Amino acid sequence: MGDPRLGPDAPSGPVETGASGAAASGPTVLRMVVGAQLRRLREAAEISTEAAGYEIRGSHSKISRLELGRVGFKERDVADLLTLYGVDDPVRREALLELAEQANRPGWWQPYADVVPSWFEPYLGLEQGAVLVRVFEVQNVPDLLQTADYARALIAARHPGAGAEEIDRRVELRLRRRQVLERPDPVRLWAVLDEAALRRVVGGREVMRAQLRHLVEISRLPNVTVQVLPFAAGGHAAESGPVTLLRFAEPELPDVVYLEQLTGALYPDRASDVTRYRDALNRLGVQAEPPARTAGFIADLLAAL
Repeated sequence: MGDPRLGPDAPSGPVETGASGAAASGPTVLRMVVGAQLRRLREAAEISTEAAGYEIRGSHSKISRLELGRVGFKERDVADLLTLYGVDDPVRREALLELAEQANRPGWWQPYADVVPSWFEPYLGLEQGAVLVRVFEVQNVPDLLQTADYARALIAARHPGAGAEEIDRRVELRLRRRQVLERPDPVRLWAVLDEAALRRVVGGREVMRAQLRHLVEISRLPNVTVQVLPFAAGGHAAESGPVTLLRFAEPELPDVVYLEQLTGALYPDRASDVTRYRDALNRLGVQAEPPARTAGFIADLLAAL
């Protein structure tokens, strides 16, 4: 069973990570890191976004996108901004330029571009670079905890017009995402599942039974915590739907909230909104069954299935 300390008392500050460094972070998080450093340098130099945008032949909105890590970096732009901000130490300049170059490298998921919608690609990068993923699911088992057969049945239901090859690629992508749980410096996953997600039979009885058994097995990993929110708990703090929150090792990066919808996703980034979602996840962790009871709860479901 995963460490119950990942529950409601989990630290809200940065989580230490190992030496996997930039390579494990992925391009999305690296862009966020470079952008945050550029923002701090600009603010320290007391230069406006308008003046910075003019320096790189752009606008203040371009600077905002760069500082938020939402676009790639041109070496010339970064070099010009460093000059404008008074960064003349060649070692420091080279380090930032190298980090920006790394941030432009494609992620491992690029070969799956045909089955990755534009609104989902940023999430893949965030998931790759996170050190803690907290998720609440109402309808289904979270992606990172799915078996191949369960994932296949779910994907086929969500994409009724897809051919066998497309479904195969979508399943392959989903299974490859699980590498974040198995790498040398794995992501810490804390999942709270509504009882409905465990009772909804996806893919038939045998597929569902295998999925439930897999949940028990994977929850024994030291970096995975699974809790169940039973029907008996009544109303809860996230009745509007599933929530994912990601935390990063880099102290300059805030937590990120991800809300997936049928044809898109939301990334609410106001600090007050992120705090509300974090608080809701904390309350769910308190309201749900303790992690130590997960295996027994699922065993009862298996006996009735």
